[in-house]
Amino acid sequence: MEEHDFASSPSSSTAGPVPDLSNIPPILILSAHFNDQEVHELGVRLRRHHAVVTSDPSKARVFIGRVGTKRRAEFELRSRKFKVEPAEEEAKEIKESKRLFSHAEDADGPANKRRKTSVTSSKPITIDYEDSVTEDESAIVAAEESETETETDGGSTAVGETPNTTPAKSRKKSATPPPVFQRCADDDIVWIVKADWLDRCVAAGQLLPLGDDLVYRAKVLERPGAPPSTTRGFIKPNLLSTSTPASTSALAVQPETARSILERAKIDASNAPRVSSYIPNQKDGHGSRRFEGLAFTSSGQKAAQAASRTAHLLQQTTSEYEGTDSDTPEPPEWVKRGIKYACQRFTPPNPPNQEFIELLKKIRTARILIDDDIGVRAYSTIIASIAAYPYKFSNPREILRLPGCDVKVANMWVEWKNTGTLQAVEQFENNEAMKVLRQFYEIWGVGAKTARNFYYNHHWTELDDIIEYGWNELDRVQQIGLKYYDEFLQGIPRAEVEQIAEVVRQHAVKLRDERITVTVVGGYRRGKEMSGDVDMIVSHPDLNATAGLVKEIVESLEEAEWITHTLTLSLNNTNRGQNTLPFRTSKQSGVGFDTLDKALVVWQDPHWPTREQDLQDNPRAKNPNIHRRVDIILSPWRTVGCAVMGWSGGTTFQRDLRRYVKHAKGWKFDSSGVRSRQTGKVIQLEGPEGVDGTPEDAERKVFEGLGLEYVPPEMRCTN
Repeated sequence: MEEHDFASSPSSSTAGPVPDLSNIPPILILSAHFNDQEVHELGVRLRRHHAVVTSDPSKARVFIGRVGTKRRAEFELRSRKFKVEPAEEEAKEIKESKRLFSHAEDADGPANKRRKTSVTSSKPITIDYEDSVTEDESAIVAAEESETETETDGGSTAVGETPNTTPAKSRKKSATPPPVFQRCADDDIVWIVKADWLDRCVAAGQLLPLGDDLVYRAKVLERPGAPPSTTRGFIKPNLLSTSTPASTSALAVQPETARSILERAKIDASNAPRVSSYIPNQKDGHGSRRFEGLAFTSSGQKAAQAASRTAHLLQQTTSEYEGTDSDTPEPPEWVKRGIKYACQRFTPPNPPNQEFIELLKKIRTARILIDDDIGVRAYSTIIASIAAYPYKFSNPREILRLPGCDVKVANMWVEWKNTGTLQAVEQFENNEAMKVLRQFYEIWGVGAKTARNFYYNHHWTELDDIIEYGWNELDRVQQIGLKYYDEFLQGIPRAEVEQIAEVVRQHAVKLRDERITVTVVGGYRRGKEMSGDVDMIVSHPDLNATAGLVKEIVESLEEAEWITHTLTLSLNNTNRGQNTLPFRTSKQSGVGFDTLDKALVVWQDPHWPTREQDLQDNPRAKNPNIHRRVDIILSPWRTVGCAVMGWSGGTTFQRDLRRYVKHAKGWKFDSSGVRSRQTGKVIQLEGPEGVDGTPEDAERKVFEGLGLEYVPPEMRCTN
């Protein structure tokens, strides 16, 4: 079988001070476990030693990075759309490489002690580089990265090679070491190599056998397609679904020649490493620019507006809504008055324009996933306004009257009426990156930032990738969310929600007395038929009765096997004397989610029809009942109305409630109570000891104290 070897350097006989990597096949840097600066520095080192560095997996033959196992190496190749199998005699080659490495160690000592020693090596090896990079591929590399073609040493440069650019008078000749990258002529072979190998070579002043730094040698069955060329620093939208991972660094190839230090400096400046395709979160509030230009992004919508001549679009509609303003219904009072806060209007669960709202929600989800905070808030306001509008739109001019809605929204409605869809939604649903991010975002305990980290930094594309390669990096909540991923996505019927709340009430009554109240809040209280989880507020008229009660409830439910996992147990409110959160607070006092005592648990009904027989046959018999997410929140009675109010509205209702209280009253509202922003004094809207009635009565008292009309919970559906 004919063999072709990739040698270390041009023919020479004496050891040199630096290794020459110009004859090694194209190298791609694996960015996993590197930060951007480290990727850049590694690329600079490789180019300094004249390596051919590429960001295109379709051209790469050598992959270098912090990869420790064959399993991880296979994953890195698979994530770049390679189909491979272990190369023939892979084990034999690795063994031989380690033998050569061991021989070199025996002869010259450890690498870090051989920096000043000379190394003799075997006969120079002839290179047939055309088997590694085709002429067409080399032309692409030359056109994209160097765009120069020169002659060195009186002869033309071989196709695909990057010659040594060090001036001949100052360059010492180096010896040729044993073969490093060797393959069969008829096979497409790739190598996964540890970055430590480069360190050893630099320390020794020449290429060394791969030894233990050869992680994996594979035969390529199918390579990924080459991505289209890009402008430096800009990612085209169609690259999002190509095989190039978003965090793969793009590094320029060393120019083929330079006649002086000054000339080399100029060329280095013009051919500086291209911006990595991993783009950190932007700080302007509009999120990552990876998806720049796509219709579901801010930039994409602006471009679409410009392309469609927005000013005329409203006049170019179908006859169905070509009427005049007199044809539109009389706007509701809140529209006439320009009321902008969702907490001041009624928002039903099934509004007349629900179909259009569902499309807007998908665009908002896209904005969440790309970290566009401004876009998320804008779309939340738009959705809440349209959801509160009591009529089905018949004319785009109706939309222009609503708070937060502008010509852009009106034109989106026109597009939907004319086409039955929105381009932004189609692009969002069909984009491969978005499909992965949406799946990761649905894991309980994984937010949009973590989902992006999984995809862009780790190159994970499936739930199995997280389990196989990142399980130990997850916190306990995320591990549970992944373990019960399918179960947590199933909605909880109202009857089951009520049954769970009743079980909690029974255990709380057993621990205290019959004056315990349990109020189910969240989506259930807003009238949803199916809830994503169960949220409940537990309280008692006696202040001492609620101190530390959440911990006792959890222990009782665990003992009765209703709770399988307790993931969060917060006693922040008990620890600060069950007082309203201070206006100027600290993390120790609890903020936001941890304002009140609470327990976040996994719930499972411990009873099933054949339980006794199953346990008799197998004491470790598996409970077949589904797992549910349950939040148990404890509130002192004197502020239970604030707690119920703070956990009952849709997201935008809750956001606008806090904004209204701040701007209209100069107060700060949260689930633990209300304080003055000027003095920090507690505003006792429910009285010093709370109301004489139910938690629902206390909530009405809070509405009254805030100067708001009471909005029934089923009319707070702003999501």
